[in-house]
Amino acid sequence: MAMKKRTMAVAVLVGVCCAAGTLVPGPHAATPAATPQIRGMGNAPPAALPPHGYAITKPVKGSDIPVELTFVFTRDEAYVAIGLRKPKGNGPFPAILMSAGNGAGGMPSVERGVERLAPMVDRMVARGYVVAYAEPRNEIPDLYNKTERAENLPDSVSGGQRTMKSSPTLDSDDFISMIQYLQSLPYVDKDAVGAFGVSHSGELIMKAASEITFGCGVPNEGAANEYLEIDIGPSAPRKGAEIQFQDEALVRQRADKAKAMERIKRVRTPMLVMGRDQDHQQGVFKLTYDWLKEAGKDATWVSFDHPVHGYAFIYRQQDGSFKPDPIQEKAWDVYMAFFDKHLKHAHGTTGAAK
Repeated sequence: MAMKKRTMAVAVLVGVCCAAGTLVPGPHAATPAATPQIRGMGNAPPAALPPHGYAITKPVKGSDIPVELTFVFTRDEAYVAIGLRKPKGNGPFPAILMSAGNGAGGMPSVERGVERLAPMVDRMVARGYVVAYAEPRNEIPDLYNKTERAENLPDSVSGGQRTMKSSPTLDSDDFISMIQYLQSLPYVDKDAVGAFGVSHSGELIMKAASEITFGCGVPNEGAANEYLEIDIGPSAPRKGAEIQFQDEALVRQRADKAKAMERIKRVRTPMLVMGRDQDHQQGVFKLTYDWLKEAGKDATWVSFDHPVHGYAFIYRQQDGSFKPDPIQEKAWDVYMAFFDKHLKHAHGTTGAAK
């Protein structure tokens, strides 16, 4: 009887997938080996599989540009969700990975984000960009500062070819996997992949840039508390549960500069650090920029006075309309000019600027 229940559950799952669309391998530079047992020999660590993804194409409400809902392979051999939209043609196009906050909700959250940001992304696609909206795995607070990045380990027990990891995979590893997936796509210029993240996702851009190099990054109100090793313990000022880090001098006192600069010195990616004048973590955003500049990195600072956290992501209104306010339009001009400068250098990608 138990076997029948499991069989019925599998049948229902397959039915749902088929109803949603045909699940097909996404285009990628290399296909993973069909026999993974040959990836390692004896006690040697197995090699990592190449970036790849599996995609379902669906329409987007109010737009003629569809979305490829894609499951992207990660460092620990799981899959995380992105929604990818692209211009017509074979490219190669520049690409931008977008993410807001910390990862949560999986593919349903990606679908909601794609729909809410559709008019903004339509403008980006018209400008010549491939755009992917992402949801990495959940954040594990402070684990970034307590563990080294996961690596494949030798199999010292069975003598076989098992794949084992040295530590848990973090959401920042997922962000790197997503960038590398975009870099592997045949219609994407691998040297012209940028990242655009709000809040915690802005911090993920910084974490990724300390491990790999990509075209450019735009952390919008990037809450880089872990990245800068800022003490956010009980003695940190708060209003209710909200930390109060407007004062950059206070943030400097609570950050571990030596550890932060060790990470920053590895950054090779140009950054546009975006602040928000009245944000409760404005001191964190500004310190990120100041230490990038102190380390001699290619960094630009801009800050706007806007009432909404994450103002650079321009969502549909509740009635479905698209009405960027004047400050959002100014911010759009700044960050899109930055993306154009750093991502359209290689192939002269065409697309009307809007």
